[in-house]
Amino acid sequence: MSDTPVDLGPQARVVARLAHGVRDDQLCLPTPCPDYAVRELLGHLVGLAAGLRAAGRKENEGTNPGPGLPQLPPDWRALLPVALDELVDTWNDPAAWEGMTRAGGLDLPGAVAGLITADELVVHGWDLARATGQEYVPDEAAVRAARDLLAPTDGDGGDGPDGLFGPVVPVPDGAPLLDRVIGLSGRDPAWTA
Repeated sequence: MSDTPVDLGPQARVVARLAHGVRDDQLCLPTPCPDYAVRELLGHLVGLAAGLRAAGRKENEGTNPGPGLPQLPPDWRALLPVALDELVDTWNDPAAWEGMTRAGGLDLPGAVAGLITADELVVHGWDLARATGQEYVPDEAAVRAARDLLAPTDGDGGDGPDGLFGPVVPVPDGAPLLDRVIGLSGRDPAWTA
């Protein structure tokens, strides 16, 4: 796993563009995230931006999202772009990638939290694009960072069926890197609404 800092700005801008493209009549559509409609996925993005920003700043209080479905704040259209900008600003500081932090109720190295941040932006960007029928062209550096987080290593059992986020969905050999990342995240790259 690479611990080299990744510029999250390009991928955060992709996610912000996708969120901007969501129509109000799409908020109830299903997504590739089990139990999440578009509304909950957007609520999750707002919450994870704040939580992973706090993890990058080593502000370890309140970074556990808790049980239940994420709620979408009424002002999410204004709130999400600002939260994503603050997330990027935090992770642009090399200190965010150093030492230990806490995210989602877990203690972990800052470099791992940074890769989780990249992965969340890549995978949930894909989720949002698929659910709302938008084109998705993710940032290649963020996709590689997500792969670095999700890909099995020699020390963890190789090609076992369970990935970091649940059962891995097999993809054909030679599939595009994004499809492999999506499969490693437990999603079917062929998912459609």
